[in-house]
Amino acid sequence: MFTRAILRRPGSNFSDGLTTARLGRPDYDLLLEQHQAYADTLIALGLEIELLEALSAFPDAYFVEDVAVVTPEVAVITRPGALARRGEEEAMVPVLSKHRPLVRIVDPGTLDGGDVLIVDHTVFIGLSNRTNAEGAAQLGRILSTHGYDCRTVPVADGLHFKSSVTWVGGNRLLVSQPFAALPELKGYEQVLVDMDEEYASNTLLVNGTLLTPKGFPKTLQKLNSLGLPVVELDTSEARKMDGGLTCMSLRF
Repeated sequence: MFTRAILRRPGSNFSDGLTTARLGRPDYDLLLEQHQAYADTLIALGLEIELLEALSAFPDAYFVEDVAVVTPEVAVITRPGALARRGEEEAMVPVLSKHRPLVRIVDPGTLDGGDVLIVDHTVFIGLSNRTNAEGAAQLGRILSTHGYDCRTVPVADGLHFKSSVTWVGGNRLLVSQPFAALPELKGYEQVLVDMDEEYASNTLLVNGTLLTPKGFPKTLQKLNSLGLPVVELDTSEARKMDGGLTCMSLRF
């Protein structure tokens, strides 16, 4: 069970961040409304929220999940793969040091938290444009000392591993179709997301409730069949900046 979440308020220059989405210019006021709804939902699910102020020098900094990987035993401060985001992680050091012992990913390793999916004591680490083999190896060595089984997974499609694969409880993974045949996912029941709803692969499990992006009816129907409560949240503005539900909080 999660008891706490760290969020960061989006800055007014958030639309200057990195994106490949080509979905039009995002609306700041609407993003703030959606971010608040996201925070309110986490509070309703029993989490205490720590809301950090915006970092004007880093328009992507509200995607806080990328700068740390937090387990019950340790917080790993990452080294973001995008040069424009280097430095965001430093602002998270004093915040997480209050809650966990800290370990860092160091040069030449790069690691984004969006590439790290923890399913009980199995850790999938996506090898992507943001996370390299050295960063994955460093994280694997850190977490293996705490009893985690770490597996690297190639990310040939999408920004991060969790853009395409997320945990939806039990032995089930929500998986976009390009990732369905990966041997690293063998042994898990797969709930396949239709190609035209691929964005909905980024669904977030919080304390027995599934948070899923609004506007993807086929995926919603599949999630409703799993027997867990499902909450739809509008993430239209974060989506325009390549963001989703998992990346807007650090939960532990």
